[in-house]
Amino acid sequence: MKLLVKLGGTLLDADAPRESLAAQIAAAARTARMAVVHGGGKQMTRFLAERGVESQFVGGLRVTTPAVLDAVIKVVAGSVNRQLVAALHRAGARAVGISGIDGCLAEAEPMNPALGSVGRVTRVDPALLDALLDGGFLPVVACVAGDRAGRLYNVNADQMAAACAAAFGADQLVFLTDVDGVLDADRRILTHLTAADCAALMARGIATGGMQAKLNAARHALQSGVPQVRIAAGAADRVLARILAGEEVGTRLAGEEVAAR
Repeated sequence: MKLLVKLGGTLLDADAPRESLAAQIAAAARTARMAVVHGGGKQMTRFLAERGVESQFVGGLRVTTPAVLDAVIKVVAGSVNRQLVAALHRAGARAVGISGIDGCLAEAEPMNPALGSVGRVTRVDPALLDALLDGGFLPVVACVAGDRAGRLYNVNADQMAAACAAAFGADQLVFLTDVDGVLDADRRILTHLTAADCAALMARGIATGGMQAKLNAARHALQSGVPQVRIAAGAADRVLARILAGEEVGTRLAGEEVAAR
């Protein structure tokens, strides 16, 4: 099985959840060919606030000024990535921390002038992921991308995960986050969704902000050939093992024909 796991930054902000997830990922990596993509939004917001920089968001995406981009490199591709790699080493995995700029893994272009240096991934070359996996290493990807002119971009981690999962040929993309799954208007978990369902939730204003960005990424993954996407709480007991065992944890997103089964 090929698996891509995306970890939300909130889950990596304290030692206990980071160590728990690292142990689960290390265990899964013994039987699955997998890569990890992570965020660091909570850490970024705190880092910027400590320096008097107010975070602004448009459609769930952080407006990225030069000061914010510098912070992304220092925090997301720096301390957050290093701490996760160290936790995975303690759990027995041969983790290697990289970002989208390494080996031209992820190329991007500006998404919207109003967002500054926020990038839309235009191309993913999975050669570096495959080379690391062939060598017995576990790739851990921070959500920074670049272009052929050497410009750097802050990429939403959910979008980075979806693009990498599609190029990598993942059988499943798992978003582990700080919510139990996708919720309906009455705050109940929706256990099964299709890409069309995701569009309807956003159109009705039920899924907004960070969840809107996550559902857009999930739709892209499904439309790009990833058979199944899961959104679940990273703090749930043995969450990754339960998902891989086929248990219905959180929200499962799939194509129309798969979701109907």
